[in-house]
Amino acid sequence: MSEFSISSPDFEEGGEIPKKFGYKIENLAPEIELHDVPAGTVATAIIMDDPDAMAAVGKVWVHWLATTNPAGELFNEGKNDFGERGYGGPAPPDKRHTYIFKVYALDDIPDVGDGFSKQELEDAMKDHILAEAKLTGTFAP
Repeated sequence: MSEFSISSPDFEEGGEIPKKFGYKIENLAPEIELHDVPAGTVATAIIMDDPDAMAAVGKVWVHWLATTNPAGELFNEGKNDFGERGYGGPAPPDKRHTYIFKVYALDDIPDVGDGFSKQELEDAMKDHILAEAKLTGTFAP
C-alpha cells in the first residue's frame, strides 16, 4: 500500500517556489495535490510555516492555515503571522528560507472558528490525525 504524500505542480520537493507565490509579489497560494489519502479521511488541515524565520524574527513564522475536504476544497482558513486570514506567501527578510507545507489527513472536521491560530488548529486535530505528509520549497528575497 502506498503512503500518504503531497506534491505541487508549481514546484518540486526541495525546489525553488516561483516568485508569483511570494507575499510581496502576487501572493498566490500554490496548488497542493494529495496522493493516497487514507480511508476514513473526512478533512485535511494545511500548515505552512517558515522555521528559518526563527533566526531573523525570533519565531517560526506561520504563512498559511487551512482546513479542506479531501478534494482540497476549503472549509476554513486561519490567521497567518502577517495578521491576515488565508495564505501569506514567502517573504524572507534576510536570505533564502525553507518553507514547509504540512498536510494532515483527519478523521473529523476540526472544530475551529474563523481566523483560528496554529495552536487552535493543532489542539482541534489532536487524536484525529490519520496521516501526515510534507512538502518543502525555498524562496529568496
